[in-house]
Amino acid sequence: MEVKSYFNDFLLDIRLTDNQVNDLKKGHSTLRKRLLEDEDISPIIVNTFLQGSYRRATAVRSKNGNKSDVDVIVVTTLDTEQCSPQKALDKFVPFLEKHYKGKYKMQGRSIGIELSYVELDLVITSAPSEIQKELLTTDSISTSYLIEDLENWSLTKSWSIDYQKVDNGKEWKNEPLLIPDREAGKWEKTDPLAQIKWTWNKNANCNRDYINVVKTLKWWKKLNPNPKYPKGYPLEHFVGLNCPDGIKSIAEGVTLTLENIVKDYPEKPLLNDHGVHDHDVFKRISDEEYKEFYDLVTKAAVMARKALDSTDKVESIELWRELLGSKFPEPPSIVKKSQDSFTPRTEPTSSVSGGRFG
Repeated sequence: MEVKSYFNDFLLDIRLTDNQVNDLKKGHSTLRKRLLEDEDISPIIVNTFLQGSYRRATAVRSKNGNKSDVDVIVVTTLDTEQCSPQKALDKFVPFLEKHYKGKYKMQGRSIGIELSYVELDLVITSAPSEIQKELLTTDSISTSYLIEDLENWSLTKSWSIDYQKVDNGKEWKNEPLLIPDREAGKWEKTDPLAQIKWTWNKNANCNRDYINVVKTLKWWKKLNPNPKYPKGYPLEHFVGLNCPDGIKSIAEGVTLTLENIVKDYPEKPLLNDHGVHDHDVFKRISDEEYKEFYDLVTKAAVMARKALDSTDKVESIELWRELLGSKFPEPPSIVKKSQDSFTPRTEPTSSVSGGRFG
């Protein structure tokens, strides 16, 4: 059974809480405002925008009390021919010392900022082409609204949050950005806008349930921490390739995604990233890790199919709960009165797919 109201309640219990969303909004808004107002840094900034699972609305809450995190991209005018990755990161040190002293650390490709209530990942890019610079300063890029909050969104000059308008013509073709890899000593390609755009289109093609399938399977993976990988974006990317368009429920999407992985990917695949096609999303996952993950998926696919096909509501809910853990609501209780009867469940539960912005 699809038990849609139970999945709705489950999603409400694993997604970021309102307090977490407010903390993320406060953290990234303050950082972006400070960057654009800084006398030394602001002259080299083209724009800032959000990326990552928070922007794509595929984040789930932590199981172990870790703080929520958000990625902030800073598009600059820095020239890769004249500025090394280390030099690019060093330009932001005075700013960090002023506003986040003792709270930041240099990472391989970004700067981590850990606050008491949220973690921020500051990602710096080099100068884009002139045509890309025009795109990167539009509302469609800089908006803080998430995929689940927008009925219409596109990478166009005319898009605005007030009217959510789209051009009649084709969307702009974005180009990869270059970010500094401090450890490798070179600038590397990344294309977060392609990931956001792909996720938006996929969610629309899945009746706006794709991001809920991703969140469900991310949570399932948290319940099964071995092997450690894939997780995070690599897992999300893999779910996206295997979740069919046109799904009619989260339960159907989860089941078919797991079954498609079992059917089509018995060996570790080469997964080309959206926008940067020479980047293998699964590059850092070993064959051994993938085999262990595949075995895990195989077992999960069998259980999901049993839960979906079951015609007994209690049995179906118990199977989904066994697969997805205690956050999935318990089945109706059997109450002894003059005769056995199920305690009715109020339906439908409010939707999990909209109304929240970052």
